[in-house]
Parts: sequence; structure tokens; C-alpha cells
Amino acid sequence: MRGLVLTIVAVTSVAVTSAQAQWTMQQSHTTAGLRGIHNVGGGVVWASGVQGTVLHTTDDGQTWQTCAVPQGGEKLDFRGIQAFDANTAIVMSAGAGDLSRLYKTIDACRTWKLAFTNPDTDGFWDAIQFSSPAFGALIGDQVRSHLPVFFSSDAGDSWQQFDPKAIPAVDKNQSFFAASNTALLLDARNSKLYMITGGGTTSLITLDPHLAGGAVSYTHLDMATGAAAGGFSLASRVDGSNLVIVAVGGDYKAPERRTGTAAFFADGKWQAPDTLPNGYRSAVAYYAAGKAWITVGPNGTDISTDDGRNWHAHKPAAEESPDADKNWNALSLPFVAGPNGRIGKLNPDALKP
Repeated sequence: MRGLVLTIVAVTSVAVTSAQAQWTMQQSHTTAGLRGIHNVGGGVVWASGVQGTVLHTTDDGQTWQTCAVPQGGEKLDFRGIQAFDANTAIVMSAGAGDLSRLYKTIDACRTWKLAFTNPDTDGFWDAIQFSSPAFGALIGDQVRSHLPVFFSSDAGDSWQQFDPKAIPAVDKNQSFFAASNTALLLDARNSKLYMITGGGTTSLITLDPHLAGGAVSYTHLDMATGAAAGGFSLASRVDGSNLVIVAVGGDYKAPERRTGTAAFFADGKWQAPDTLPNGYRSAVAYYAAGKAWITVGPNGTDISTDDGRNWHAHKPAAEESPDADKNWNALSLPFVAGPNGRIGKLNPDALKP
């Protein structure tokens, strides 16, 4: 959503060595606000942010390298990034009309190629996700009262728009938030898309692009409402044959407000938590190694060990900076990214009782 702005917060990057520290702070060598991060695995992680910033590491965060800025991208806001390996990545800028673009690198970000530009002059892209090189999706704010969705089946080299009239917005203000590149969730098992909206009516939109004409369903979520409020992030885990989904959000202009900051899907229906996160949260992810859900935002970090039914604050250890839990935007665990070049790596020991 175009109304979401980056808040630049002055923070101190401190290397933390205690076994109980929640985040080991990384030396990113940038002060750019970061909203895109993708842990590919095998020590390869990519991150992106304002002013054409793209970073990557191949040694699990021990050293971060600054990438070449894509030509013409010096002023772009790269809010989403998806990568396939140490050499190949696609970065998404969010902006009005042709300021929403995709650039792709295949040489470890030494050079970039413009892969796709928003064809809608009134459009604004919000999130990009791939479940494999053969299946990727891209979503944006409503255009002519409908929510645009694009697909790629060739690792982002080319894109096709899904039926532009297939996904009508529920109201004139309904759109997505480009807060952490996680308003979109792909189910790799069946190529379904799940999208969470805000700005007006908060809905979970499910799209199965493989059914004739596309099958679209809307589920109202009892989350915060308003121009700056709604659902911001989705994450999932597979439990047998079931997909467990957790949603977080709130009101980014009232970050301390807890009402309507989360929902979870269990027993065949969406429910409100018994204990809510401690304020607006922009990203959520499941940490399989710790069997815990983690959600972050400007005023803190929360953890759930019961699939989103109850959340509790994850406070810094005594020897950490008192703001170690705060000022985060996006997750790709065990990594987290935030304003002012802030990157951290989760210490799994911090989740132990």
C-alpha cells in the first residue's frame, strides 16, 4: 500500500555473544531502511530496501556485501526480494505506476536486468513470492476496483496477469500493505495463493489459479480496520495434510494498540487469539527448529508456541541493547531486517525456557 512509509530509527549495532541473546546483530554496512529479506538456505541470504539498496551474504550473515544498484533504481524503494541461489535473485520496488518494477540478477548482483514494469499507471506493487522457480506471484493495490495478480513460470523472466476482473475489491479502500513482502503466501503443495488485505475491509483472499476461470474466495478477518490498519503478514506451517496459517497486523499509525493485531486458522475457521501480540506487527514467520511462531514490529517481538492462540513478549537479555526486540520490519528466519540498515539473526537458545 502506497501510504505506508518507512520510519528511520537511530539504533546501535552491537555484536551480541550471550547464549541467551535473542538477536545477534549483523554488520550490514548500510543505513538504508530494509523491508525485504529472503533466507535461501545454505548460508545465502538477500536483503533489500530504500535508495536502490540490495545486500547479500553467502556465509550466513558473517559478512554482508553491498550489491550494484540496478540502472535507474537509485531512488527506488525495494520492498521485496526473492532469490533462488547465491547468484540469482529478483528484487521488487514499490511505487506509483512505473516506479513498481522487477529487476533480476544472475551473476550475484554485479549486474541487473529490468524484468517487468507495472503496466498500470494507477498501480502499486506490494509483494512478490516464489514457491519454486516454476511458480511465482506478484500482487498490488487495487486498480479500477480490482486487485491485480501476476504470475511467472520461468523464474521471473516473464510475467502474465491473471484475469484483471477476477478479484474485485470489497470496498474502495481495500488493498495490500507493502510492509514486509508477506501480505502474500503461496502454498507450494497446490499452488494456491493466500492474500491478506487492509486499508478497508480486512479479508483473507484465496485464489486457485489452476481451476477454470480461477476460484476466488473471501474470508473476513476480525482484525484492525482503517486507512492504516488491517492485515500485514501471513505465514504457514504444514501439519500433516493441513496448512496452519497465522496472520498479524494492526494499525501502523498506532503501534502500541493491541486490538486486532492477529488471527489464526484452526479447527476449520479463523479465530482471534486468547492473548494478542503487544502491538502492531508487520511480519510473522514460523521457526520450525524452535517450534514457535515469531512476529515483529516497531515496538517489540512476540512469540507463540501454540499456533497463534497465545502470544507473549520476547524481551532482550540483560546484556543486550534495551531496543534489541524493537524496530523490526521483515522476517525470513532466522534473519530479521529493519530501519537504518538493521539486520539480526535469531539465537535459538533464546527460545529455551
